[in-house]
Amino acid sequence: MNLPQPYLLFLGDVHGDTYAKTAFGIRDWMPDAVVGQLRLPDCTVTTGLPDLTPAQAAQQGARAMLLGVAPVGGAIPPHWIPAMIAALEAGLDLVSGLHTRLGSIPEVVAAAERTGRRLLDVRHTDRSFEPGTGVKRAGKRLLTVGTDCALGKKYTALVIARELQRRGRKVTFRATGQTGVMIAGTGLAIDAVVADFVSGAAEWLSPANDADHWDVIEGQGSLFHPAYAAVTLGLLHGSQPDAIVLCHDPTRRTIMGWPDYPIPDLNDAIDLYLRNGRVTNPQIRCVGISLNTSKLDDETRARTYRDLRSRLDLPVFDPIRDGAGELADALERL
Repeated sequence: MNLPQPYLLFLGDVHGDTYAKTAFGIRDWMPDAVVGQLRLPDCTVTTGLPDLTPAQAAQQGARAMLLGVAPVGGAIPPHWIPAMIAALEAGLDLVSGLHTRLGSIPEVVAAAERTGRRLLDVRHTDRSFEPGTGVKRAGKRLLTVGTDCALGKKYTALVIARELQRRGRKVTFRATGQTGVMIAGTGLAIDAVVADFVSGAAEWLSPANDADHWDVIEGQGSLFHPAYAAVTLGLLHGSQPDAIVLCHDPTRRTIMGWPDYPIPDLNDAIDLYLRNGRVTNPQIRCVGISLNTSKLDDETRARTYRDLRSRLDLPVFDPIRDGAGELADALERL
């Protein structure tokens, strides 16, 4: 899919940065591909980019408005539609990674036809997949996994891939979510695949490769999530990872949006991922802990590192603050 850039990032009326992770991902990894943001009056989130109307964005060179939010369930609420139509009327295409297809909204379809603009649904594919085979493939694979959703699995995978590339290693970042696909320009939104074929899709996404080639695969969901564990398990089985990196936000006490479900102990999380991963790769191992420490002061962060390194005997790092040098050192020893 050839996506038109640069973008105007649409933030809707979301509350909380985690629901705008697509916008932040595009801003952080494709800064030259954005001109500003569009927020509805009740929005409490900002990317720090200029607030622009669709017409202003078009005047500054924008070619599309990208829906930069990921609400629970991936639905497009009716009160967003006027802003989407305004973007089309300003000469912008619409790009979305949500579950709701742009082409399923009659008013939006009518406006696109009237203005001659395109509706681009990144999450959906017409490709069909086979069930997983479980057959061992050549090459090395790392999968980022998490104690919850929206806590750094994509960023961690991107930073690890970038570090291995810097070291001259053979490496490919494999995007499995809509934002990752937008950043990489290729990949597959794995949670839009029918459940029976998720593991097969993961096998297709990370095929056999050279023995010293690393596929760094973006994780999705969490085995501990009451809504999204299914896609996590299918991705884990199909990826057949040789290594996993557990991603965690030390400030969270419960699953985001599900307050009755506590965040698991990290030892328990590692154990569950490894036990499930051994179904398709008996040699799977956990090689590090990636932390989102954006809400920690320096003293608390340092204490958290010391505690986890002592308890788990694994590299502990924040990919944004620290990079992935220590983790890449561990991979070199595999």
